[in-house]
Amino acid sequence: MAVLTPRATDFPRWYQDVLAKAELADNGPVRGTMVIRPYGYALWERMQADVDARIKAAGAVNAYFPLFIPESYLRREAEHVEGFSPELAVVTIGGGKELEEPVVVRPTSETVIGEYLAKWTQSYRDLPLLLNQWANVVRWELRPRLFLRSSEFLWQEGHTAHADEADAAAYARRIAREVYRDFLTDVLAIPVFVGAKTRRERFAGATNTVTCEGMMGDGKALQMATSHELGQNFARAFDIDFLGADGARHLAWTTSWGCSTRMVGGLIMAHGDDNGLRIPPRLAPTQVVVLPVRDDDAVVAAARELATALTAAGVRTQLDARPGLSFGRRVTDAEIKGIPVRVEVGPRDLAAGNATLARRDNSTKSPVALAEVSTRVPALLDEVQAALFAEALELRESRTADVGTLADAAAAAQTGFARIPWRLVGEEGEARLTQDALSIRCLQTPDGAVPAAGDQGDDLVALVARSY
Repeated sequence: MAVLTPRATDFPRWYQDVLAKAELADNGPVRGTMVIRPYGYALWERMQADVDARIKAAGAVNAYFPLFIPESYLRREAEHVEGFSPELAVVTIGGGKELEEPVVVRPTSETVIGEYLAKWTQSYRDLPLLLNQWANVVRWELRPRLFLRSSEFLWQEGHTAHADEADAAAYARRIAREVYRDFLTDVLAIPVFVGAKTRRERFAGATNTVTCEGMMGDGKALQMATSHELGQNFARAFDIDFLGADGARHLAWTTSWGCSTRMVGGLIMAHGDDNGLRIPPRLAPTQVVVLPVRDDDAVVAAARELATALTAAGVRTQLDARPGLSFGRRVTDAEIKGIPVRVEVGPRDLAAGNATLARRDNSTKSPVALAEVSTRVPALLDEVQAALFAEALELRESRTADVGTLADAAAAAQTGFARIPWRLVGEEGEARLTQDALSIRCLQTPDGAVPAAGDQGDDLVALVARSY
């Protein structure tokens, strides 16, 4: 087993241990930057591919916009620049000369993309215009933590323009549901609360923000993805208008939405245990590792045959027969990297015509006939996927309490989520919670849906938690 700080002893130290020992990431040479190692990047690549397919299924197309944004662009939307000012990295010298106008390293791209949405939108026939880009952004973090908060991170950011408010709002919410929520639950096996942010927590310049909030293994919340209704704020600032069917000119309604490498951090903290990562099979770069127990020609040959058969069955398989490395060490490597299933085969297994299947999620082992491995494993992977989601959901339900006072909400949020009627909190109560390092993660209707009017409504329920 891997030597890690127990989660119950020191969860942040455990997290750092996993990053190092699973070879996911390192600190970059500039404070707050991150070097993503190959295994960590393999996780991100699979996240990226799945989310990208969902974005395209929702009708958006990929483009790319510049890393540098004229400072004047940000200042055209006052609330936006005010919200991002403390995090901006600004370039004042280029080519050895002082620039006539400083340029900002993009913290997000509403302003530069707004400029081109205006250029490309002439008529209502051009709308909706649905764009997405995969890029890096820079936000100068004071308290960086790899994958969770770094000064530079990778993400996708979608930006759209619509002819009417209802279409823009419906699309922003569709992205939150069909792209983010469905990916997080179906692939990452992380149950999330989907709701609206309060005015205090809303994205700078947005009229409404819809968020997906997951519970981590220590009971804290992590914002996994967000989708923003921007109203006409950016359209007004950047003259994004169009000729309507009525022959008059109208301002467009815009949205933006994104998820980032923060999801890798969420994956670690939601599913990891004291032995390292536990990767859901639908995401795992390697779903199965085949391990010969001994460096024996017959055993290695049998292991290779099993790996070939599993690959042919559509299972992402790795054969780990590294010479000079003990079986125990190879098991530990597979454990800490969270490979969902191990297929172990040794001389005794061969003599009995069996192999041993070991599940990473619950550490159980079972024998299976060699001829049945390639048919049994796919079903086992489905079982592991479902089990990880069920375990995460059980944790969330056991640590989510319905309360009736602000004091009770603050107490319950020390170890999980608290649900409290929004009317009992309000903006004044929200400010008091902030003083105790607590925040309202989202607002929902009583049946758990996203409210139609953001934080307006007497029947709304607030979810309170500590957060990353």
